[in-house]
Amino acid sequence: MTSTDLLEPVADAEAEMARVAYRFLTTALDHSRAPQIALLDGEGHEADGPKLILPPQALRFFAEVLRILAQQQAVVLMPQRHELTTQEAATFLNVSRPYVIKEIEAGRLQCRKVNRHRRIEFSELQRYKAQQQQSTSAALQQLAELAEDLEMDY
Repeated sequence: MTSTDLLEPVADAEAEMARVAYRFLTTALDHSRAPQIALLDGEGHEADGPKLILPPQALRFFAEVLRILAQQQAVVLMPQRHELTTQEAATFLNVSRPYVIKEIEAGRLQCRKVNRHRRIEFSELQRYKAQQQQSTSAALQQLAELAEDLEMDY
């Protein structure tokens, strides 16, 4: 991941523009099956130039990016099968690089080797992160049930 892959959070005025654009785009997607968007000028007339023809999936993607920008959150764009180094994986998971290597060696995180270097697919990191969150939630639920059984008041 490079810094050019990151869309920084936008200013308040741009966030409002993204919020409005998101509402219009999702309304258009909900009420129409048209695969194109016509650009209009300030008076509501079609703008000069070619029509933009996009698949509906791309329009949904743009709507999602607009939603995230409207919330003034940063966005990272990468292909699904993008591979990360162990350091990039550690940064994504918010853990240390040695911890990532330990998880790989324990078989809990899959990778492939390129010479001596390990590469982890982004989709594998997403799977691992979801599994960790699920394990954490289950452990917290067990603790809450145990505290209830022991009649511990907080």
